[in-house]
Amino acid sequence: MSSIPATPTAIRIDFVSDVSCPWCVIGLKALEQALDTLHGTVQAEIHFQPFELNANMPPEGEDISEHIARKYGSTAEQMAQSREAIRARGEQLGFTFAMDQRGRIYNTFDAHRLLHWAHIEGRQKALKMALFDAYFTQGQNPSSHELLLAVAGQAGLDSVKAAEVLASDAYADEVRAQQQFYQQNGINSVPAVIINERHLISGGQPPEVFEQALRQIIAGT
Repeated sequence: MSSIPATPTAIRIDFVSDVSCPWCVIGLKALEQALDTLHGTVQAEIHFQPFELNANMPPEGEDISEHIARKYGSTAEQMAQSREAIRARGEQLGFTFAMDQRGRIYNTFDAHRLLHWAHIEGRQKALKMALFDAYFTQGQNPSSHELLLAVAGQAGLDSVKAAEVLASDAYADEVRAQQQFYQQNGINSVPAVIINERHLISGGQPPEVFEQALRQIIAGT
């Protein structure tokens, strides 16, 4: 007599992040690896939520080394160590951080507006990954409308509709409201991975940490 396979547990994951955050890439790739390990056990629906690390960043951006030194007080040696740690973690997870390509940090509000629209269109994850690749691997400017249109096309979105979104203030209020909601609920750093709107996993954790946490959450549901 054959056993009936268990039905996967459906979970909601809100992944609060910024497209200019390297640890958000690491966290997402590690989460995906954990979900692959739990295939057949978990059925996850991921929603990418906005968080601007530098909401007041001017359009021209800022030199990344100067920005990090000013914001965090990091020395050149500390920044070099951090860059190498990020590069190595990315390599382990199959993502290329081309540190020599990324010299500036930019405003990401329009990218978040486009991501909000991409969610409605069912292409949010594709756009998120394309934006990560454009910035961290290719060193391009995620505040540039030209780049955002190109990346939208790569993600399978309608470029004409994407241009209409960017040329207007579409979804600006929604993005600001979402950001305010998470900040008011204690999210002040990213990535923040929220499971079923109740359980928080903070930071770019290793895959096994995500896997263990997900197993515990499933066991408690």
